[in-house]
Amino acid sequence: MNLLDTFSEFKELKNIDRATLIRILEDAFRAVLVKQYGTDQNFSIIINTDKGDFEILRKRIVVEDDMVEDDNLEIALSEAKAIDEDFEIGEEVTDEVKMADFGRRHILGLRQSLSGSIMELERDAIYQLYKDRIGQIVVGEVYQVWKREVLVRDDDGNDLILPKNEQIPSDFFRKGDTLRAVVVRVEVKNNSPLIILSRTSPMFLQRLFESEVPEIYDGLITIHKIVRMPGERAKVAVESYDDRIDPVGACVGMKGSRIHSIVRELHNESIDVINYTNNTQLYIQRALSPAKINSISINEAEKRAEVYLDPEEVSMAIGKGGSNIKLATQLVGYEIDVFREQAMGDEEDVLLDEFVDDIEPWVIDILKSIGCDTAKSVLELGFDELSRRTDLEDETIEDVLNILKAEFEN
Repeated sequence: MNLLDTFSEFKELKNIDRATLIRILEDAFRAVLVKQYGTDQNFSIIINTDKGDFEILRKRIVVEDDMVEDDNLEIALSEAKAIDEDFEIGEEVTDEVKMADFGRRHILGLRQSLSGSIMELERDAIYQLYKDRIGQIVVGEVYQVWKREVLVRDDDGNDLILPKNEQIPSDFFRKGDTLRAVVVRVEVKNNSPLIILSRTSPMFLQRLFESEVPEIYDGLITIHKIVRMPGERAKVAVESYDDRIDPVGACVGMKGSRIHSIVRELHNESIDVINYTNNTQLYIQRALSPAKINSISINEAEKRAEVYLDPEEVSMAIGKGGSNIKLATQLVGYEIDVFREQAMGDEEDVLLDEFVDDIEPWVIDILKSIGCDTAKSVLELGFDELSRRTDLEDETIEDVLNILKAEFEN
């Protein structure tokens, strides 16, 4: 009897090794033998997984024809001689038990038992396989696109999930597309492994750098930290253990050759690669690049840094939608406050702190967080820009602008 024909639901048994397969097949057969005959002690089971067939052999002792008490353990002399004339009383006879001898109910039970065991072991094998691959990039084919997630299948036909919140905002997939992502976690849901992928994780960007920059893969350059606003901007702090290697240059490559492929994979996400340093002031200065810093005041106890720049550098330090300063803050681990250094001829400008009696302190703090520390810096941005950069209500913005305008009109 061919196992692969009889138990077609076993598929290719791709995730189960031969020894384990033989064990569960034998256990299932022995369970049926116990139900059928009361014991499995006198049975041998020979399984050939290559050919997909098996044999069940039973050993019985030859007894006088009228002395058979258990026809599973004993065989009448006349019956034994029908097999071979040379058999004598007390000898052991080995004969094959056919599947037909089990009965339809036991065969169905055997099928169900084997199917359940195989499925459970395959699920466990997939779980263990991907649990060991957390943090690694996998390549799969988009099988189904849904509103909240994308179903991906690897080369072995295993199902992987890429949730919407793990996709880059500009990601767009069709069935049949090839997709790269990193395995971020493996869960068990309804007794089945759930492999979750991500394209927004900093680990995905790190693995892309490792694949494109040999010096990182070889350990000559270390990625100290990565922070991302997926699809928009990322900052990567790198350091080299070899003074002869420029870590930033190695990561960028000749004419940007190495980083361009990463940027394309991330749909033109802007990537700033900076040299890591233990010098906090220098690290903050590099993190706020491309803005040029005039001076920095650091409060180590509160993990805050006050950064002073020329007025024209403030917008670069903050970045579009505050992206540059947010990422810099995450990268260095300090809260960064940006201040404009008052230029000559701007003596009439007034610090926002002087309006504390007319403007709520929390509103002033929000304005400072986007680089506005003087009245004129707020007025220069205007209503629309303040509305875009802050979470302030329109009425609050109008009140602030009116208060600041009145100061200069007076």
